[in-house]
Formats: sequence, C-alpha cells, structure tokens
Amino acid sequence: MSTALPTFDDPAYRVPAPPVAASPEEERLRRKRELAATFRLFGKFGFGEGVGGHVTARDPIHPTCFWVNPFGVPFEHIRVSDLLLVDENGRLVEGAGLVNLAGFYIHSRVHAARPDVQAVAHAHSLHGKTFSAFGRLLDPITQDSLAFYDDHSVYDGFGGLVFDPEEGNRIAKALGDHKAVILQNHGLLTVGRTVAETAWWFISMERSCQSQLLAMAAGDPILIDEAEARQVSSVTGTPGFGWFNFQPLHQKILRLEPDLLD
Repeated sequence: MSTALPTFDDPAYRVPAPPVAASPEEERLRRKRELAATFRLFGKFGFGEGVGGHVTARDPIHPTCFWVNPFGVPFEHIRVSDLLLVDENGRLVEGAGLVNLAGFYIHSRVHAARPDVQAVAHAHSLHGKTFSAFGRLLDPITQDSLAFYDDHSVYDGFGGLVFDPEEGNRIAKALGDHKAVILQNHGLLTVGRTVAETAWWFISMERSCQSQLLAMAAGDPILIDEAEARQVSSVTGTPGFGWFNFQPLHQKILRLEPDLLD
C-alpha cells in the first residue's frame, strides 16, 4: 500500500465536469430545470424583492432567445412549465405570462455581448444592493471572496429603472469579460457558462458582500496577499468549480421541492 499523501491531481479528488447533453433538446430541458431550481433557491435565500429580479438561460436550439421567469410570479412558485421563452426583440415565443421589460433590456444586451455565457442572474438581494451603494469592488478578505478576485467590476452609473436598451449596453460594457458586475445603487449581476455556475456566483457574491459589510462595520479587515489571492482564485473562480459548488444546493432543493420540475 502506498504511503504517499493524495494530491489534487489524483482522479479521485478532481472536481467533476458538467455533464454533456446528448441533444439540444436534452440540453434545453436541463437548463430549464436548473433555472427553475435557481428561482426556488433564490426565493429561499430571500433574494426576491416584490417583482424585481430575473435570471435567464440562453436557449440551445435558438441561441438568440432566452428563458426567463414570468413577471410578477414569486420565485418560490416557479416551475419549469412557468418559464417564458423570449426572443432578441422582446417578443414572447413560448409560454404564458408577462415579460419584465427592465429585465429584458438588461439580459438581452448581456447575452448579446457575451456569447460565451449561457445564463445571467440579477436580483435585488439585501446585502448586494447595500454593498453596491459604496460603488466599489469586493476586497480580498475571505477565501470565498477570492472567487471574484480580479474577475468582477463596478458599473458606476445609475439610470433608474432600465427601460432603455442603451442602459443594458452600458451594463454589458461594464461587465466586460468578468463573471460579475456590481451595479452601483442597484445590486449584483453574475454570468456563467452554465445556469448552475451563474446561480452559484450570485449566491456566493451576495454572501461575500454580507461578509465585507460585517467586517467593515467591525474595523479594518486584513487583506489577503495578491499572490495567494490569485492562486486561490485560479481554482475556486473557475467555471467548473462554480458549477460544482451549486450541486449540493441543487440536490437539496430537488429533494425538498420536486414540483419545480413540473
């Protein structure tokens, strides 16, 4: 028997990769199921704020269209069958319900600017919107926050309710090639190569904002060294790691609320 200690290069310790769908139809169903699960989890985390908040998933069959939550339906109630398919011009392609116009103007522009991402998440979560009032980046003060190290930005404009596609373009430009952007005086927005990854970045960023607010209120937190921050980020900030971190939450919500798959 070998006495060598395991390393992260050993197959048994590698983070699994997201599954590959056998067909576009299978991939569509998986994205819709992850999207419905995301809304249920966002509801449980208290990210809903009236009718505000939206998460979208690009359709694999019609890439210029995306699936989104119906306007005015509580996150906690959303099922796969409730999701709406909207095209690049804001027209309802499939489903029954109202489309959030502000959400369309933000998400359609981000999806157009970032063909590499499958999903976009934005909600008016308490700590995210509170931290956004500072108009600053997250500091490298916890291991969890390092997933966003040098990979998020700040949109320092506030144009009120987003009823203009140009505001969506400005948000997309501020996001750039990052995984997240803090919308000043507004909240958080995250993107990812899977719905699961996108959802996890939002949940983790919200909690990182909460952590920094607590630390700032208590005193002057110690910053993590740049070299260490980059080393951790190179692992915890990857798309695969974001997807994997979402899996325990996904399993939990499916066990507790299987009706979301209806």
